[in-house]
Amino acid sequence: MSRTVRFAIGSVVIAALVLALKLGAWALTGSVALLADALESVVNVAAAIAALVAVHYSAMPADANHPYGHTKAEYFSAVLEGALIVIAAVAILHEAWGVWRVPRALEQPGLGLMVSAFATGINAAWAVLLFRQGRRGRSPALLADARHLVADVVTSLGVISGVGLVALTGILWIDPLLAALTALNILWSGGRLVRESVGGLMDEAVEPGLLARIRGAVSTHAEGAIEAHDLRTRHAGRLTFIEFHLVVPGTMTVDAAHAICDRVEAALKAEIEGAIITIHVEPEGKAKHHGVLVL
Repeated sequence: MSRTVRFAIGSVVIAALVLALKLGAWALTGSVALLADALESVVNVAAAIAALVAVHYSAMPADANHPYGHTKAEYFSAVLEGALIVIAAVAILHEAWGVWRVPRALEQPGLGLMVSAFATGINAAWAVLLFRQGRRGRSPALLADARHLVADVVTSLGVISGVGLVALTGILWIDPLLAALTALNILWSGGRLVRESVGGLMDEAVEPGLLARIRGAVSTHAEGAIEAHDLRTRHAGRLTFIEFHLVVPGTMTVDAAHAICDRVEAALKAEIEGAIITIHVEPEGKAKHHGVLVL
C-alpha cells in the first residue's frame, strides 16, 4: 500500500472523527453556525471516500485500454468534492434563513465551543500532513482535500469566535449571519476547486513557471539541434506530459539525434518529477527559425 493511499484512508478516518465532534458541538449548543460547520464536515467525509477510491484507481499501471495510465481519476474526485461543497452551502443557507426568521438562544455554548475547537485543531494538523504528502506524491486528490481542510479550519475559527460572541452578548442574529457567511465561503472554495479540476480534465497546459523551466531545460541541453518547436504540455494527476518537435541537421545520424533526445529527456526528468516526454525528430527543412533554438 503506497503512502498516498494510506493518507487517503487516514483522511476518511479523520473526517469521520471531526464530523462526530462537530455534530456533538451543534447538539450541545443548538447553534446554526456550528451546524453549518458540521455540514461542511459531511462533505469532508464524502470527499475523503471519493479521494481514496480515486487515489487507488489512479495508481493502477497503464494497460491496453488505458495506455496513458489512470492518473486522471483523481480529478473526478476533486470535481465531486467541489459539487458536494455547493450542495452543502445551499443547505446551510436554507437553515440559516429559518433561524434568522425565528432566532433561538444557545445552550451550553462553553462546552460546545471547546468540542468544536478540538475538532478544528485535528483538521489543521491533518491539513498540514496532507499538503506535504500531496506535494510529495503529486496527488491532486490529496491536495484538494488539504485545501478544503484549510478553508474548513479558517471557517471554523470564524464560527467559534462568532458563537462565542453570541454567548457573551446575547445577540442572536449573529448566529444565522455567521452560518450564511460560512456557506458563501465554502461556495467560493468549491467553485475554485471545480475550476482547477476541470482544467486538468480538459488537458490545460502547465503553469507559466513550469513552462519556463521546461523551455530552459530543452534550450540548455539540446546542443547540436537546430531548434525545437510545437511544444505541448498537460498534467494528468502526478504526471506531466511534454511533447515537442526537435529539428536536427539533415546529415546527422540517427544515433547522434537519439543521443540529443536522451540528453534532453534526462534533463527534463531531473527537473520535473513524473515527466513523460515525447520528442519528434525532424530534418532541418522543417525548421521555423534558423540558427536559434526556439520553442
